[in-house]
Amino acid sequence: MAYFPFFSDVSGKLCLIVGGGKVALRKAEKLLPFQPKIRVVSPEFCKGFEQLPVELIRREFRDSDLEGAFMVISATGNETVSRQIFRLCSDRRIPVNTVDDKEKCSFIFPALVQAGCVTAGISTGGASPVFARYLAEKSREILSGRLADIGMLLAEQRPRILERFSTEAGRRSAMEALLDRCLSGEELPDLRQIEAILEEVEE
Repeated sequence: MAYFPFFSDVSGKLCLIVGGGKVALRKAEKLLPFQPKIRVVSPEFCKGFEQLPVELIRREFRDSDLEGAFMVISATGNETVSRQIFRLCSDRRIPVNTVDDKEKCSFIFPALVQAGCVTAGISTGGASPVFARYLAEKSREILSGRLADIGMLLAEQRPRILERFSTEAGRRSAMEALLDRCLSGEELPDLRQIEAILEEVEE
């Protein structure tokens, strides 16, 4: 099955992780750069959780733990608990990811690549996670260094372009002109050069 890559803003929203093992730890580490509020429920926690800025609740899962959750990650390794969490989340329409059990997932974790303001998610629909990780590593190599800097420059200039150009066509032309200059030059343009580029763009 092919999964649609749906990007969502999770900053400040509650992400519940059920399970305290290494897999749960990796999920928490992947989520942290996106600034959700992470709550982890488990009778025990592996080494590493104490160093993370997450809320740890040391006990078994309760149905009430789902209250207020924006998304849930089930990483208990317990089939009975996983089935219970999936059923509850399905009934309450809460997105849930059950580790290593695609049939109990309403969303999956892609292989993530981050470089500056760029985030890419790569998925094989669960067919080959190893291949997805390989593609992520190749993408990380491509997006590192200069391309990451270009992405940050374009992000910084976007508010300026939105304010300066009143039409969608003008804004697109400005961004394309700026991107072309970034890709063709040995160094990124400074503010004076950016101004000159924008001066040549027609609405």
